[in-house]
Amino acid sequence: MKRILPLIAAGVLGATALGAHAQVSQVKVWAAACANCHGTNGRAQPGMEALAGKDKDELAQKMLDFKSGRKPATIMHQLSKGYSDEQIHAIAAYFAAQKK
Repeated sequence: MKRILPLIAAGVLGATALGAHAQVSQVKVWAAACANCHGTNGRAQPGMEALAGKDKDELAQKMLDFKSGRKPATIMHQLSKGYSDEQIHAIAAYFAAQKK
């Protein structure tokens, strides 16, 4: 019995790590859709808004405002509607964690 508990604990930790990795990878996929305008990992070319290193709450609020129509846009209001509020918060956190 003493040998089984460490194996079970290792299995649970491994499964948790895989789940966390899969979640991070999914956020990267969502964020990659932003690269056309906002650059790879949110590092935009001159003339476009950079997202890397911005405040996550401000980024999320902007996206939610685009989604609801409170903030006018040419394309962001359409793109933001493709994400749930939870996905928008995850994407905002991803960009906030990127180096400028």
